[in-house]
Order: sequence, then structure tokens, then C-alpha cells
Amino acid sequence: MSLESSPLPPDVAAAVSAAAVRSRVMRLDVRWFTSVSSTMDVAGEAAAAGASEGLVIVAEEQTAGRGRRGRTWSSPPRAGLYLSVVLRPPLEALSGPLLSLLTLAAGVAVRRAITQASGLMPELKWPNDVMVGRRKLAGILAEGVGFGGAAPTVVLGTGVNVRNAAHAGDIAVRATSLEAELGREVERGVVLEELLVELPDEYDRLRRGKADDILRAWRQAAPSAAGAAVEWTTADGVRRGTTAGIDESGALLVRTPAGTERLVAGEVRWA
Repeated sequence: MSLESSPLPPDVAAAVSAAAVRSRVMRLDVRWFTSVSSTMDVAGEAAAAGASEGLVIVAEEQTAGRGRRGRTWSSPPRAGLYLSVVLRPPLEALSGPLLSLLTLAAGVAVRRAITQASGLMPELKWPNDVMVGRRKLAGILAEGVGFGGAAPTVVLGTGVNVRNAAHAGDIAVRATSLEAELGREVERGVVLEELLVELPDEYDRLRRGKADDILRAWRQAAPSAAGAAVEWTTADGVRRGTTAGIDESGALLVRTPAGTERLVAGEVRWA
């Protein structure tokens, strides 16, 4: 299909070439945009029109970036890397908790990419956040396209805050960046190269039935998944408990006075 993208900037082109040499699990077709409403929207529309697995939409700015449960993802120009990739998993994979496991796999991949590119070792927080302390460094979103049809697809997106930026409202309190944490400049091309290697590799691991390896890596990087106080709202009111890890499907386990709850969706608030 035809996408009216822009030529790859030199640092992005170098990252794409280097990633192609290092990882052969998936052929990537990287398209660069100076500004889009959301890379998820562009990739989703392309997927619905028949785009092949491996199409990657990367933008320098998102004017309507979004995260989980419809939240806005602040995406100032030249401040971060915002990308979405089209994946077409085997049909048999769709019978399991694919989106949950893919989100966790992407978290492992993004965290590893950040560490490889910068030396920083952030933590993961269920289900889709990459954190430094109580501040968000990166986020992940997986959405299904055309499930129930002949060519079901998953669009996997991530946004990584690379440079310091002025965020609006309370986002400034909740967000951080690689440069803010490290106190030095970070080349976005180096981060992009690692993302283009690690994301396909973790997806391939999941596709090959290695979910246990992914879950093990995720648990090791997510200390708040066990022993942290959380609360969430149900139709019966606010519930409270203590996190007790994740199960084999990626659901969060929470111990409450009434027993262990299994959370697969909804909003969890961390103390």
C-alpha cells in the first residue's frame, strides 16, 4: 500500500540499517513521519488495508497520541520516539491471551532496548509502563485489528521519552526522560536501533511458544508486581489489596481479605 511518509532522517536511516543487520527474525518496513495524529491510527489503518507484518510507523510528533484506556500520551516534537508496528500472529495464537502477553513481551523488549542504548535500568509496572521511580519513561499499547476476520492483526505501539520536554499539566510531574535521568544527551537513533532489534525478537519468542521466558524476564524487572498496595474500582465500589505477582496469562494477582483476585483489565491505582 502507499503511505505518504517522509524520507528517513540520517540517524533514523542508520538505525534501520544497523537493526536489519543484527536481527533477521522479521523484515521491517520503516516509514517516517514528521507529525501524525497517532502512530497507532496510521498503522491500524494500514493494517486494515492489507499492510504486511513488519510495517513500522515512526513519528517525531503525535498530535493525538494515546495510551491504555483512551488516555492521552504526551508526544512533543523531537522529544521522544513514537512508533507502532504491524504484527500478524499465527491464528492459533489468537485463542490465548495474546494482547496481554504481547504487552508484557513488549515491556521486556523496551526495557532491554533502553538499557542497551543508555545503560539505564528502568522497572516495569503492570500492565504497560516502563518506570524510573514513580515517573513514567515509556509506555506500551497493543490493539487488535480485524479480529474475527480472515487476516487478524495486532498493532503494537510504544512511546519512549528521550529528551527533556515541556509537558502540560500534571504530566510534567509524572513523566521523565532518558536525558533527565542520565544528565546527558542521548542519541535517538541508538535507542531506535535497539527497539527495532528487541521488539521483533521478543515477539518472535512469544510466537515460538516461549511465553515462560518472557514472563520470567518481566517478573524480574517488575518489583511492584509483588507486595505493593493497590486499589481498583468495581461495580460494587473500591477494592483494595496487595499485589501477588502475575499468572501465566499475564493477569495481575492481588491478595484481598476475601481471597486472591485476578485482574485482567480495568484501572489499578498504586499506593
